[in-house]
Parts: sequence; structure tokens; C-alpha cells
Amino acid sequence: MTSPTAEEPFARARFDFRAPVPRAEELGAVHFLAIGGAGMSGVARIMLARGIAVSGTDAKDVPVLTALRAEGAHVWVGFDPAHQEAADAVVMSSSIRDDNVELVAARERGLPVLHRAQGLASLMHGRRRVAVAGANGKTTTTSLLTVALQECGLDPSFAVGGELAKHGTNAHSGPGDTFVVEADESDGSFVVYHPHVAIVTNVQPDHLDFYDTFKVVEAAYREFARTIEPGGLLVTCADDDGARRLAAAARDQGTRVVTYGFAEDADLRLDGYRAEGLLTTVVLHRGSEKQELRLAVPGRHNALNAAAAFAAAVDGLDQDPTAVASGLASFTGTRRRFEPKGTVAGVTVVDDYAHNAGKVRAVVETAVGLVGDAGRVVAVFQPHLYSRTRDFAAELGAGLSQADVVVVMDVYAAREDPVPGVTGELVAEAARAGGADVHYVASWSAVAPVLAELVRPGDLVLTIGAGDVTMLGPELLRLLGEAAQ
Repeated sequence: MTSPTAEEPFARARFDFRAPVPRAEELGAVHFLAIGGAGMSGVARIMLARGIAVSGTDAKDVPVLTALRAEGAHVWVGFDPAHQEAADAVVMSSSIRDDNVELVAARERGLPVLHRAQGLASLMHGRRRVAVAGANGKTTTTSLLTVALQECGLDPSFAVGGELAKHGTNAHSGPGDTFVVEADESDGSFVVYHPHVAIVTNVQPDHLDFYDTFKVVEAAYREFARTIEPGGLLVTCADDDGARRLAAAARDQGTRVVTYGFAEDADLRLDGYRAEGLLTTVVLHRGSEKQELRLAVPGRHNALNAAAAFAAAVDGLDQDPTAVASGLASFTGTRRRFEPKGTVAGVTVVDDYAHNAGKVRAVVETAVGLVGDAGRVVAVFQPHLYSRTRDFAAELGAGLSQADVVVVMDVYAAREDPVPGVTGELVAEAARAGGADVHYVASWSAVAPVLAELVRPGDLVLTIGAGDVTMLGPELLRLLGEAAQ
């Protein structure tokens, strides 16, 4: 297998993402490998809603499996070749390895095997497609846009990488002609959607385990932009250097582009940013027109996410600006995106999925702004992937060092094998260099007790990461409650 180059950013891809994608109705009965994943379960839900027979397997009995069974899927825990015997096609997660026994059996039977993104694209034929990509903010931006379009009366289909708090689901098959998806750039699969409207929140060096270099990352985003349908729209952030370069390249190719941001030259310019607790207000300027946005989610990064959704809805889908603003105001968040978990003994716990350097910096910065001088921010971070920890330990530590107290856990491996010498201690050392009070706790079971000793009334505790760090918040609250009795 060759290494990727700037000219061929998908040399490591396991699928031909440029190949035509069949309609979902042509697939027959579909079997999902790793059906419990955030993206996979969303595709399965929409197929079930469309009347397609769905089955699936996952390694763990995660809560979403119960919901999928209730919606009509046949689901197993633990992989076995017999599980896919009734299937006509297979949809798989990137986490599935080539030696997975069900995948091997499906290939021996000659079944079509689709990547998750191809399975999702198979459901989008005949719809106005909106794809949201970027290193940071794409889940929230996708969710904001979806809620705004619902307020406009469109009832779009959607597939998001997290559950919308307002709806309690990550996917929906709507009767409208619009389909909104979160487009994952991590493995190059975002080129399958061929959107009418594309949003790129930022272009930053991430997923270098797949792309190798930032130059190759940028080449992949340029190819994504080239997949926009003729007459379509690219929405990009003028505050991000990588997105600015993408916008310039797309305009040179003849693509219509709208930029947004606090930058003076943004087509949709933000100013007047104000934060009051968890509420945010910002003013959008479109030429001589002004539109105030009131948001129920905190942070400058969320003001930018809302501006991206506004531009896509108004400039890309011709929706009424006032109705769009009303919809954005009604957005109450996405699970694991600055999600409050509770307050006990004066200590508040908030959980966030942030796992790359930009996201970690933004969520800690938001927490520091909320707390002010009233208390401390205690950031609990679980590094995600050995490759990301190796490549970005310094940047992750710098973002965490804004907190008053930092607790770093060991690496959550996800799909990767351990890398010698790469542990969470690399991030802890970088955070110490930034001046924070840092504690490295390698044992998962020891983290909550350590936190219970560290925190004090008035503290805001952030549990941060894409792994099982999310389980620590409730455990900390339980320990604090027992101590208070």
C-alpha cells in the first residue's frame, strides 16, 4: 500500500470513495458491523424508518442497541459469522478490522461491503444534500442547522455524530427534500456525499495516522469541495487559515463561496459577542443587513458554528433569516458537547467530547470564561488514540493548561494498538509546561477518587475526551454525595 501524497490523499483508504453509490432500496437486507457506533446507529435508524430490513453486531452491549431493537433491528453482541447469513449487503465502521470474522464471511459470500459513509449516501439520492465537515465543530454545526431548518418547516432527514438534546436521537428520516449529514474527514469518506451545500468549519492538522501530513489533509478538503454539485455553495470560516485557503481554491474552480467569522473581510461578519452564563448573543452582518442571534449554548466557537448554519440555511437553502435565527435560538445542545451532568456539594460537572487540540482549547477556554473569578476549572482529559497523542501532545497540553487544575488519564486506544513510549504522561508534561497544576493518573478506576480529593465548592469539573472518560462525571458526583452525607 502506498503512502498518500498531496495529489492522492486517499491512498490508504480501504474503499473506493469515488465509486457510484447504489440507492439504499437496491441493497436488500443490510447487516451492520459495529452497529452501536454513533454514526453507524444513525444510518441503521434511517434505513429502518425507510422499511429496509436491518441487522447488526457490536462488540459491546451499549445502550443504543436496546433502542435499535425496539425500532425493529435484529442485533447481537459479539461477532459470529452466522449473524450475517441473512444479509444481502454489509455496512461497516472504520473500526472493523479486515480479519473480523463476520466481514471475512461476508466477503467469502461475495456480498457488497459498504463503508458507513457509503451506506448513508445510499439514503440521500433525490434529496438536497448538506454536508458539514471540519476538524472542530461539525457535530454542533450539523445539529444547529438541523434544528434551524425544522423551525423553517422543512423537517429534513439528518444524521449527526451525537444525540440532539431536543430530540433524543442522532438520526431521523424526514419527509422533506433536504438531508443534512455530518461528514467525517478522518478516513477520506466525506467525498461520497456530493452535497448541494457544504460547510467546512476549519481545516487543521488532524488524523495524521491516515493522511501523514497537513499538506495531504488540505488536499483532501480541496477534493471534498470539488464534489459540490454544480451551482452549489461552499460555506467556510474566515477566521481559520486552512479554511481561507480552501475558500480561495474553491473560488478559483468557479464554486460559489460564502465565508463567515469575526474577520473584517468575512461575507457574514460577526461582532457584538456577549456571554451571560450559558447564553450567547452575537450580531451577524450580511452586507447592509443585520441579524442578532441569541444562543442557549456558550462560547465564541458556538457563535461561529451558528453563523455557519445560518449561512448554509439562508444563502444555500434560501430560508428566511428571521425563521433561521429563531431556530438557532431554540437549539439546546448535543449530548457530550458541554453537557451539564449535575452539581453536588457546590461542584458542577460538565462533559465534552473534545479530543483534538482545537476542541480541547475551545472547551477549556469556554469553561474559564464561564467561571471567571467565582471558582476553579478542573479539566479531566483522556487522550484519544496513540497517534494523536504522539503527534499533538504539546498542543493538547497547551489547551489544557488554561485550567486551574488538570488531571490527565492514560490513552484511550480506540482502534489502535499501543505505541511504545506514548502515554498520557506526554500530555501531562506539556500541560505542566504551561503552568497548570497537573496530575497524571494512569489507572482509570483511581481517577474519580483522586478528583473527589482535589475539588472544592465552586469548582467546574470538565470531563473531556472521546473515550470512556464520560463515565467519570456521574461517579464523581456519587462520591461527592456520599461524602456530604
